[in-house]
Amino acid sequence: MNSAWLLFPVLFPILAGAAELVFHFKSRRAREVYVAAAVLVNAAAALVLIALAPEAPFVFLRFDNKMELALRVDGLSLVFGAMVSVLWPISTFYSFEYMKHEGRENKFFGWFTMSFGVVMGIAFSANLLTLYLFYELLTLATLPLVMHSMDEKALYAGKKYLLYSMSGAAFVFIGMVMILRYGTSLDFAMGGVLPAARIAGSENLLRLGYVLAFLGFGVKAAVFPLHGWLPAASVAPTPVSALLHAVAVVKAGVFAIIRLTYYSFGTELLRGSWAQDLVMLFTIVTILFGSSMALRTPHLKRRLAYSTVSNLSYILFGVTLMTPAGLTGGLLHMVFHAVIKITLFFAAGAILYKTHREYVYELEGFGRAMPVTMGAFTLSSLALMGVPPLAGFTSKWSLGTAAVEAGTPLALAGAAALIVSALLTALYLMQVVVKAYFPGKGFVRDRVKDVADPNGLMTVPFFLLMILLLLLSLYPAPLVKLFGWIAGGLI
Repeated sequence: MNSAWLLFPVLFPILAGAAELVFHFKSRRAREVYVAAAVLVNAAAALVLIALAPEAPFVFLRFDNKMELALRVDGLSLVFGAMVSVLWPISTFYSFEYMKHEGRENKFFGWFTMSFGVVMGIAFSANLLTLYLFYELLTLATLPLVMHSMDEKALYAGKKYLLYSMSGAAFVFIGMVMILRYGTSLDFAMGGVLPAARIAGSENLLRLGYVLAFLGFGVKAAVFPLHGWLPAASVAPTPVSALLHAVAVVKAGVFAIIRLTYYSFGTELLRGSWAQDLVMLFTIVTILFGSSMALRTPHLKRRLAYSTVSNLSYILFGVTLMTPAGLTGGLLHMVFHAVIKITLFFAAGAILYKTHREYVYELEGFGRAMPVTMGAFTLSSLALMGVPPLAGFTSKWSLGTAAVEAGTPLALAGAAALIVSALLTALYLMQVVVKAYFPGKGFVRDRVKDVADPNGLMTVPFFLLMILLLLLSLYPAPLVKLFGWIAGGLI
């Protein structure tokens, strides 16, 4: 297959979304057909390209022999690109119903569709410069979605998101300049592009560059103390929150850090150094901080946002172990968390859409009143807690095992943090489930007489996600094997 086709899943949704912003649809039905067709065609095209994986990169702009914008599919692209391509259409159909009460639907779906293309650009980036370009475009494409309601809270959240993202971009730029100066190229290559002979005497300078770039990409990955934009962004419409917290923005940050660690700087430079210890410490603190804040936060979407803060650093902890087992566990949790967390946010959105209730203490008796919604929430909660044999158990076990195999004091401290965080996860999620299914003695059933599940556009995605979650839980072996190959540099 001609590698030029790699440009299609990037460019097509950007053009389709831009057209929607210019030519507004007067009919909701026409807009839904248009958006659904664009998203489904793009997802199918992306999955075909991932399956066929053209060997040669596609260079669409060259500046010199070291700097070019290019697309390519490798093992890591496969993971991120497939995850996005499967979950984006599901989110799209959910959005059709949810956005009816939000307004400005032409604007929303225009930027929503464009964001799909930008994320695919990140997934297919062949080098650090291309990744940096699409990474910054992602901020611009998702900013209107965060600020969709245009009220005071949304404007504040948007400004905070933009400020954090711009600051992170500056740190990443420093790391990219160091790779350009000392590396053989900006291309992604498993093991990195910094030959030992070429960087002799500059190792600590490069490690500093790595830490700065890690923190720069760590903004979107919500690494403490750079996480502040993420809970604030929960004011966005729930489909946006689901994509921000489960699929697109935060996972783009994680994906970029994996590229940075394994494909640019390389673990040989970093393993056993102060730089590895420092970034691992950031992830351990974030794991405990996010779980603790989730437990003390009564607002349901913000609770799930802090849960995301914690779980993203589960992935990054595996990455910073800088071993094949650690990366395998991190990739497993990246995929499993995406499916689990998008389901949890969809459930929170269904509750808000049908009842306008946002706080945990308002959900008494919802278990019977919203059986599909709360059933999906409960199953996903059990998975995120790590109850065997659900998917969260597999990824957390892999991360814990990798930490023990690493054997360093900090790695073992990280394993302990995973255990503590799992207990906190059980507390902050089961509190919701218990209130929903086992209301207190003073509960009056009239409080939920008008509470019900939403229609099929929102409930069918629940069934699809639950089926996907169960398949991943019961048959994880193919993914474990695939991610092991990727972590070993075989794909």
